[in-house]
Amino acid sequence: MDKGLLSAGQRDILFKYGLSNHMGWDGINMDCYLEGMRDFWERRFMREERVWGSRPSKTADYAMQLFEGVNIKDILIPGAGYGRNTKLFSDCGYHVTGIEISQKAVSIATQFDPGTRFITGSVLDVAFEKQSFDAVYCFNVLHLFRQKERQQFVSKCCNWLKTPGYMFFTAFSMDEPSFGKGREMEKNTFESKIGRPTHYFSDEDLREHFKNLDILETGVMEDPESHGELGEHIHKVAYIFAKKSSR
Repeated sequence: MDKGLLSAGQRDILFKYGLSNHMGWDGINMDCYLEGMRDFWERRFMREERVWGSRPSKTADYAMQLFEGVNIKDILIPGAGYGRNTKLFSDCGYHVTGIEISQKAVSIATQFDPGTRFITGSVLDVAFEKQSFDAVYCFNVLHLFRQKERQQFVSKCCNWLKTPGYMFFTAFSMDEPSFGKGREMEKNTFESKIGRPTHYFSDEDLREHFKNLDILETGVMEDPESHGELGEHIHKVAYIFAKKSSR
């Protein structure tokens, strides 16, 4: 990895762990990896604040429709950002808990969505009692982790779900325009942005990550955004709706 392409914070993190500036993020331990992620998102939210605007993702609207068909009350939202998706659910009367790694994003979120309880940290660090939530809605977070952390992520969310409980996850699909760009860290995982590795999912791959649940629906959805230099554009996100049962 080119030292000049890393942020000062990320170079400091590598130095802290006694690692070379030329070592890729695939070769570091989880603590260092999470610190790199925290630095990336803290700097982005400091710079761009409500980068994706105030409206929720199209996928959140669809998840809401699915959740309305089942009996749920308590929802966990990992990677809550500044609250644009949490607010959709809290405004509809759900009890929402959001986890967000960026302190800056949380400071914005508590003002934007006072109806949600926000926790600062990584989903891999926080702890809840088993069977604390009826549902998990997670927008475009799973693809930010390496394979071992993705497996841990899904396992933790499953443990926090009640039985029955429901998960709706989205992640970048292999139809995403940035697929294949940047250095490949793992199979179908590319550093398409410096300091932000991204995994791109096929339907088979996504189903494999949730194989211990009853998979109710999968697909690819076009999710429009408008921000930064890209302006208006469309992400092609894979989604999965799954159920934790007593089987």
